[in-house]
Amino acid sequence: MDNSASVLMYGADWCGDCRRSERFLDSNNVEYTYVDVEADKSAADKVVEINGGMQSIPVIVFSDGTHLTEPSDNDLKAKLEALKIL
Repeated sequence: MDNSASVLMYGADWCGDCRRSERFLDSNNVEYTYVDVEADKSAADKVVEINGGMQSIPVIVFSDGTHLTEPSDNDLKAKLEALKIL
């Protein structure tokens, strides 16, 4: 099953939580689309919209329309398992 379109991550290079979530996704062979909010102003605006005014990252958006903001690895794992991606 191709899940490449099912996970979208908004992040930035300077963000430690973003790097941790990226490492988690990579180490579990989860395909995802990465959007750098520093390089893409519209993406930064989208993050603020998703978070109700907050600029917190990473924001990871899933195919079911839900998202996680600054998730722990355990929360991210649980969500991916619930969606049958892991």
